[in-house]
Amino acid sequence: MWHRGRPEGHARSWRTLLPAPSSRAESAGAARRAVRVTVAAVVGFYPAVHLLDQPVFALYTLFVPVAFGLLSPLPGSGRRRAGTVLRALPAAAALITLGTYLAAATWAAALGMLFVGFVLVTGASIGPRATGVVPALQLCYILACFPPYAPGTLGDRLAGLAVGATLTILCEWLLLPEPERPSYRGRVAGALELAERAVHDLLRGGADGRETAERLRTAGRELRFSRTAAGCRPTGAGAKDRALAQAGYATRRFLDLLAALAPLLRAPADLPSATLLRGLATACADTAAALRGTRPPPGPEGVEEMIAQYAAVRGVPPDLREDPHALLRRQSTLLAAAVSAVTVSAAVALATGPRRPMPGLPLEQFWYAGASTPRLWRVRIADHLTPRSVVFQNAVRTASGLALARLVAGSLDLSHGFWVLLGMLTLGRTTAGATWSAVRSAAVGTLIGSLAAGALLISAGDMTAVYAALLVPMMLVAFSVGPVGGPAWGQGLFTLVVSTAFAQIAPVTWELAEARIVDVLTGSAIGLVCGVLAWPAGARGEMRRSAAALFRATAPLIRLTVERAATGHSAPGTRADAATALRRTMRYWRTAHASYAQLRTEPPPRHAADGGPDWLAGLNHGSRVLVGTYWLPWSQGTAWPSDAASWAREATDKVVSATLRAARFPADGVTVRLAPLPPGVLTRLPAPSVSHLVDVEVWLHALASDLTAAVGPGSSVEGGFR
Repeated sequence: MWHRGRPEGHARSWRTLLPAPSSRAESAGAARRAVRVTVAAVVGFYPAVHLLDQPVFALYTLFVPVAFGLLSPLPGSGRRRAGTVLRALPAAAALITLGTYLAAATWAAALGMLFVGFVLVTGASIGPRATGVVPALQLCYILACFPPYAPGTLGDRLAGLAVGATLTILCEWLLLPEPERPSYRGRVAGALELAERAVHDLLRGGADGRETAERLRTAGRELRFSRTAAGCRPTGAGAKDRALAQAGYATRRFLDLLAALAPLLRAPADLPSATLLRGLATACADTAAALRGTRPPPGPEGVEEMIAQYAAVRGVPPDLREDPHALLRRQSTLLAAAVSAVTVSAAVALATGPRRPMPGLPLEQFWYAGASTPRLWRVRIADHLTPRSVVFQNAVRTASGLALARLVAGSLDLSHGFWVLLGMLTLGRTTAGATWSAVRSAAVGTLIGSLAAGALLISAGDMTAVYAALLVPMMLVAFSVGPVGGPAWGQGLFTLVVSTAFAQIAPVTWELAEARIVDVLTGSAIGLVCGVLAWPAGARGEMRRSAAALFRATAPLIRLTVERAATGHSAPGTRADAATALRRTMRYWRTAHASYAQLRTEPPPRHAADGGPDWLAGLNHGSRVLVGTYWLPWSQGTAWPSDAASWAREATDKVVSATLRAARFPADGVTVRLAPLPPGVLTRLPAPSVSHLVDVEVWLHALASDLTAAVGPGSSVEGGFR
């Protein structure tokens, strides 16, 4: 929580942001997906073309499985993916209907594309399922909004959607389905079980503290979303996902704090600490069992009671033979770990059981507990309706690019103009550099694929049997190799697939391959222009701005929290004076977290070195400030003597000044050196107040450590600005 331990992984190298090379497992997954998509596509396409002679119906039966099964990153197991497609069907039907009628005029179709693109990308922020189907839904509108304007074919289009989606659902569910992956619940449960074993081993004196600490830190790192498969991350806006994500964050803090304590615990520990540790071990076991579904969630009440008892009896025993200050710091760290355990228990109760109020816990920490799902969706979307959100930026970039592509394709009357939008959609990236790299590779692949397609069309002529025989193997190869081979392979092989498929729908010549080149290059150029004009740096620039805003927002919270602790007139349930600052900080933390999540997916700039800000440490700083504001001081107490209060205010001034300085990311970094506690103050304060003073001291030191890790070490900050 606020221990001055090692921050949660702040590797400096930009190499950590690069995607891992294709593994054997990824190649096998692509092959399974290729089989499913190919079967779903051809089972509906062949009868529609060769038996029913319904070209519009055939086009949609082919297009829908490719859109949902290949071009959309559907998360989860086969059953979950099938359910996602089923839930998306009404929206897909509505978009096909809208596109069919707006195809009457180029300007109407372009405006519709602008609206649809923005709404879909923004709405995708509510969860991974929505994110997964957005490309398919965009493509449903794209295909329908192009000429010919034929409202009379709407029935065939919707029938093709129904057949293609049904076949996709069946194949995702029954044919080589994606295997179940370890759930995030199971990962959190495993981490808590490890913590239980570690505590028991440490109390018995049978474990090496440093080895135990490393195991705990490693388990905490494995709970990061970057180490979790995309379909298993609880990133949705609903209460269950929010609670499970909060349980994961709190478990990581809990493990880090136990890791910091592990080398310091000596058997036998002082009696109050040993009692609390045993209680935490039991709570870990019970919470893990609830996550695995073997018992009802225990709730946070038991840990809350243990915290209250520990806070009342902790302190310096009369027969102590070690440094009392060291003991108090260790007790403060243990109490912080217990607070993280409370958060874990409460969040797991919300994630696995029915919604219920959490009396006695900070309302701001569990604000979502009583909110309806539509309200939580609105809150998530409202968070991103600002130009400072990468979600908003992506929505504007994508929607404007697609609308411009539709306008250009319609105005120039390009043959198969929907390929323009398809190229822009599949090759667009969040940075201009990444877009240029994708476009460059795709241009080469499309050129080679078009030459091969042209040669095929010339040699085979109008022999549809040849194209029918080649379609299945071409789809299998293209859908297996393209997703893992990169844009060049993907575009080149997809060109062969669409040429072979369209040659069966209507008579074509080698000019189809030429149209493919023109359309893809046009869409690529439009995507590149939008990438250059609309936030070309992607999340990098926004990460800096949102982290700076987060630092500035936390500064008043730090001061408020310490002032309340020093006067002894506050408890965790009364934070009315900090409500505005809390809301602002939580909003900036969520925005910064979204920027960081996108930054992890972007390639590094070529000039990036191993230095630079540690964004994860900056996010940890914001989280630590929030948790301290929720829980410090632990209970009401007496006001501190003047020298202790003066020290606290001076130390707070230094941390606040360093926080505001860190918001400017100075080249020489930030280092905060806090003065030691006044001599003799620990012996003059009564037991509860002296412990509260050390709580604040540990918290401030941890915040100072986070700031140094976030922006780099530099000259000492003694107060004020430099």
